[in-house]
Amino acid sequence: MTTIAPVTDARSGVYVSAFELFSIGIGPSSSHTVGPMRAGRDFARRVLAQHPHDLRRVEVVLYGSLAATGLGHGTPDAVVAGLAGMDPETCDPASVRGAWSGHRAGESLPFGGVLPVPFDSSDVVLDPFTRPRGHPNTLLLRAFTAEAVVEETYLSVGGGFIQRVGAVADEAAPRDGVPVFRTAAELLALCVDGRSIADVARTGELASRRADEVAAGLDAIWDAMRGCIESGLDADGTLPGRLGVPRRARAMRDSIRRAEQAGRPVTTDWLQAFALAVNEENAGGGRVVTAPTNGAAGILPAVLMYYVRFEPGSDAEGVRTFLLTAAAIGSIIRANASISGAEGGCQAEVGSACAMAAAGLCAVLGGTPAQVENAAEIAMEHHLGLTCDPVAGLVQIPCIERNAVAASTAVTAARLALHGDGRHVVSLDAVIETMRQTGADMSEKYKETSRGGLAVNVVEC
Repeated sequence: MTTIAPVTDARSGVYVSAFELFSIGIGPSSSHTVGPMRAGRDFARRVLAQHPHDLRRVEVVLYGSLAATGLGHGTPDAVVAGLAGMDPETCDPASVRGAWSGHRAGESLPFGGVLPVPFDSSDVVLDPFTRPRGHPNTLLLRAFTAEAVVEETYLSVGGGFIQRVGAVADEAAPRDGVPVFRTAAELLALCVDGRSIADVARTGELASRRADEVAAGLDAIWDAMRGCIESGLDADGTLPGRLGVPRRARAMRDSIRRAEQAGRPVTTDWLQAFALAVNEENAGGGRVVTAPTNGAAGILPAVLMYYVRFEPGSDAEGVRTFLLTAAAIGSIIRANASISGAEGGCQAEVGSACAMAAAGLCAVLGGTPAQVENAAEIAMEHHLGLTCDPVAGLVQIPCIERNAVAASTAVTAARLALHGDGRHVVSLDAVIETMRQTGADMSEKYKETSRGGLAVNVVEC
């Protein structure tokens, strides 16, 4: 199902369902892989509804950040896979790799999965120098028929969400019953008479699902996260791409087990290994849960696994509370700033994920709503200004280690907040607004274009 980014206003509030914010997809990028794939699939569906037979050619133009780091993120492969009808939630990740890069001359494209259309790899054009309006992650899709050209422009706005230019409002009508809040202050105002942030978020979910469906859906998200951790810990070898980065999570797991047998404390080591495992799976193009993006997908699962493995009294309901709390915080960040590295730098991705994880952990460890808000604020505050500068345009260096460090920061932020009473000088709303302003001021070369920072100062081996 294509995820269309909802339009928010003062009447509807900003809550984004946990089932949208934590969507199951593929690596290595939610905005550069999952979003374009969804755009391609949505475009194919629309074109086939109008022209089910007479289609002669398809063209894709990738602009801005999608073009600048598109090859490293697998964007051309993803959008072509989407045009072929593949869904990031259900497809075999291996079938996406090579959809464009391995396309053979003269081979047709199964448009929408049903209609053979002449296609050449040159039909995907990368234009990194045109600065698109609206969002740096912009793609233009064209379908040529005998009598017309069908054209749509999509924005991949982060987290796998897409917007179809000119047709967003009617596809994102507010849902009745969703709690109305736009800021953390308004969210806290809803937490009265013992009501938690997770309770507020659950109300939003119950607007469109039964209680048992909400519980089962949240359990499925956690199962997918846990499965990604386990796959990453078992995997070995080298990550794709010209950097030749070796996977480290498996060796780290084995080392930690030896340390455990020797009686040494290893809780933090496990936390970091969990994060490495997820982001190595993501970098390898494997199955991953967007949380809230792929580049930052290791932080929430690592902290949640830390809770499950090492906190006495952890249970399934605690996992659901964690995810619902994180979704509420992520919704506010997304509405008032950004979760897109191409728009706000890595502070928007890793910083957001860290704040969400810190809030979730604080909640399940008994934190009050005020303490939960404080935990998110601490976590976000200490990621302000973080740039997105992937070496070689790959979601590997510094992305993988950055998730491990941020997972540790999330735990620290939660525990600092729990030692207070929820009162603090800097509000989460102030930090989110600061992040928005910092992202707006940040040079484009530090926003997922690989034209600055480590991306130009590290010699590619």
